[in-house]
Amino acid sequence: MPRWTTRLFGSLAAVTFVAAGCQSTDRSADATAGAQPGAPAGVSALGRIEPKDGILRIAGPSRPSAVIAKLYVEEGDRVKVDQPIADLDTMTADEAAVTKAKAALRNAEAELGRLRPLIAQRIVSQEALDNAQLHVDTARADLVAAQAVLDLDVVRAPVAGQIVQIFARRGERVGPGGIAELAQTDEMFVVAEVYETDIGRVKVGQQVSVKSPAFEGTLTGKVDRIGMKIGKQDVLGTDPVAKTDSRVVEVRVKLDEAKRAAGLSHLQVEVAIQP
Repeated sequence: MPRWTTRLFGSLAAVTFVAAGCQSTDRSADATAGAQPGAPAGVSALGRIEPKDGILRIAGPSRPSAVIAKLYVEEGDRVKVDQPIADLDTMTADEAAVTKAKAALRNAEAELGRLRPLIAQRIVSQEALDNAQLHVDTARADLVAAQAVLDLDVVRAPVAGQIVQIFARRGERVGPGGIAELAQTDEMFVVAEVYETDIGRVKVGQQVSVKSPAFEGTLTGKVDRIGMKIGKQDVLGTDPVAKTDSRVVEVRVKLDEAKRAAGLSHLQVEVAIQP
């Protein structure tokens, strides 16, 4: 082989090696672009948008079977804490049980009231009065238990938020997915997956910028919390040669403008954490 051909192949191999090295450091280069010489470098990562505490699934009571009798909300509705979401079809039977328990308590109290004056006249024994009091106590406990069961027939919102999706409507059985999904969209976050080699440069309170083709401009926020364990990367980029088994730490970023991100839960974004 001619000597000039050997030198050409060697040059091509060197260019390929350099290009591959540049590709693996593109993310870090983006974060440090424009930085002054000697200034601390920023950190870039992929992330996903989430509401506060993620998206909650409202499952309803822990019963083997439950069917929706009434549904009070629709997707997009905002709800308050303890606001009714749905009634279950067991409500009618449980209401009857509560009515029966109330009647039993009234009868027991009436009997106790009838016997109390007679004890002073020694017409009835103390044992009879004690038994009457026991019947009242038992009836009161039965009423409390029946009311507790009835309360479970009304499924309520555990937190204030927005209904994201409904899984069971009137007449439908509640499945493993629950009744609905609820998101606390008044506060929106980005969960950034920071490489373990970069996490030492991330601090609570640092300014963060977030970008995505799905929205115009940039979202801003601050580092709110840094995870305490290292795991595998969940958010994957579009680079086909990127490592998919990278070890990362989840960093939560609280966004400054929750309204702009309220309808973008689970959207993949690019995150730049400023030094």
